[in-house]
Amino acid sequence: MISTIFKNAWSICILCMGRNLGLSFKNKALFSTYLMLLLTVSPRNMAAMSLSIHECRICAAMQHQVASWRMFAFRASCAKMQQYSRAYRAMARVLGIDPGLRNMGWGVIDVDGPRIRHVANGVIHSAGDDLAVRLLSLYRGLTEIVERYAPQTAAVEQTFVNKDGAGTLKLGQARGIAMLVPAQAGLTVGEYAPNKVKKTVVGVGHADKGQVAHMVKLQLPGVDLAGPDAADALAIAICHAHHGGANGLAAALEKALV
Repeated sequence: MISTIFKNAWSICILCMGRNLGLSFKNKALFSTYLMLLLTVSPRNMAAMSLSIHECRICAAMQHQVASWRMFAFRASCAKMQQYSRAYRAMARVLGIDPGLRNMGWGVIDVDGPRIRHVANGVIHSAGDDLAVRLLSLYRGLTEIVERYAPQTAAVEQTFVNKDGAGTLKLGQARGIAMLVPAQAGLTVGEYAPNKVKKTVVGVGHADKGQVAHMVKLQLPGVDLAGPDAADALAIAICHAHHGGANGLAAALEKALV
């Protein structure tokens, strides 16, 4: 008889724990019966069972708090990852190149919608007396820039034909290097006329190099220009960003990653 009472008492403990965990009892009469049997148990056993119920109640509360904090941390982590993912997918890196046989200017910017940020700029100086050697030095220097900064698209200024046919031909050969290196890296290469670049950056199609450098500094605060050729290269990159080359690439990347 005593063993039966204890069995029933432990059953009522289980039911009470279930009630503390939020469970409902469908059979109230059965619950009342178990309660009457529980009253016949000795005070010592009552105290032990009450302590067990209290411990289970504390354990359930602790488990609920831990689960809540885990869910909060998981949601915060997911929100942060989505924020980083959106920032990464919306950004495109543009390489602007101002071709020249002696000095080839280059500039790298990051484009995030209407916002642009300066990354780096510089000038590649050709070395050697022979034309082939100078072109090779330009090729190696520009290849190093592409590998270091990993742009996603590039833009080159179109050749300006002047009265000096030989000079125009040499400039065209340097421009071929400027287009070959990005294409070899799998980048799309945009081409822009000098007047279009100046009009986009300065607002006037016949602006001089000083005006271009000034407007580049205004659009890229804190930039330290390596020279006029580097300023022209950054202007070409800005022109490419404003005319949809960089933003179109960013939109295509975001659509592919969704």
